Amino acid sequence: MTEKKKLPEGLHRDTLAVRTALPPSQWGENSEALYLTSGFVQPDAETSARRFANPQEGYTYGRTSNPTVTSFEQRLAAMEGTEAAIGTATGMAAILLLGMGLLKAGDHVVCSRSVFGSTLNLFAKEFGKFAVESTFVSQTDMKEWKAAMRPNTKLLFAETPTNPLTDVCDIRALAELAHSGGAMLAVDNCFCSPALQRPTELGADFIIHSGTKYLDGQGRVMAGAICGPAKYINDVFAPIVRTAGMTLSPFNAWVVLKGLETLGIRMQAQCANALAVAKFLEQHPAVTRVYYPGLASHPQHALAMKQQSGLGGAVVSFDVRGKDPVELRKNAFTVIDSAEVMSIATNLGDTKTIISHSATTSHGRLSEEQRQAAGIGQGLIRVAVGLEHVEDIKTDLLRGLGKL
Repeated sequence: MTEKKKLPEGLHRDTLAVRTALPPSQWGENSEALYLTSGFVQPDAETSARRFANPQEGYTYGRTSNPTVTSFEQRLAAMEGTEAAIGTATGMAAILLLGMGLLKAGDHVVCSRSVFGSTLNLFAKEFGKFAVESTFVSQTDMKEWKAAMRPNTKLLFAETPTNPLTDVCDIRALAELAHSGGAMLAVDNCFCSPALQRPTELGADFIIHSGTKYLDGQGRVMAGAICGPAKYINDVFAPIVRTAGMTLSPFNAWVVLKGLETLGIRMQAQCANALAVAKFLEQHPAVTRVYYPGLASHPQHALAMKQQSGLGGAVVSFDVRGKDPVELRKNAFTVIDSAEVMSIATNLGDTKTIISHSATTSHGRLSEEQRQAAGIGQGLIRVAVGLEHVEDIKTDLLRGLGKL
């Protein structure tokens, strides 16, 4: 490979997002190469044996490692300020990998009840099949977190802000609680990304990502990752990926790798749009409540501004008015169906604004009791704000709100 100068210390994360990667090949490409191959030819049997025994020695098979995937992992770790990262097929695969690496039968997990619906099901149902017990607590009430701790608690898990109500937890306080009890803290950083928030700087042990969201930024591929200490990434999680096949594909890794280059500037613009939309919604008579950390009315506004680099993120959720669940759902559907610019979809983090009804999509597989506990009502609408002109987004929302 062509020699590549080592990057100097102290670079801003926006620079790391553009420059961190493996050295170029002998051809000296400026844009990182995409290696589409399932296997790698070895120079001799001795080298092959050494590399298969220790994958960090070199590349052998696509399920084990790939140069394009390595570049993505190195870039994301640099941006998050962690020693290492490991790519996975999806964000949910990253959480599954986390559990498989850290937990065993008889262990206990404390998790926010406000996390993404699939995350709730993974901890409550799937891990439960293997005698791992989970207790779900308020995202913001530290007393509940403390009361849930047990001698066998091994992991605390939270996403902040949450999907879709944007509740913000105190990462530093949770890290201190976890460590005082001999447990570890994992934070899903999907909503903020390293452009706004670096949980390890506040004491978190692991950072979970769905690269499908803001890291890619254009809704093109599925991807996930865990960021954390090298000893866990290399010695605990990597062997599971090699065995279980949660592998991130090289093409998807390359797409997200390139997406990371514009993450900072995209997030700045989308956050600005989201704040304008949130302020607009807060003044509309058909809206009963707006959930957005950038608003002074948000219960954890001060904490969010401190943890999230002074920005509120790009997701705005709101409740429409209605006298009962039936009318609430009808009114929410009216707003969504009236959109002519926004996309009706369930993803987020796209340059295109996406509008969705959380109770029947992201949290649709939960029981009504679980949805109520998480605060997901029938009148709740989530808007993942994109890069369209903000006045066009407002006008699109007015098309439905004006009918209520």
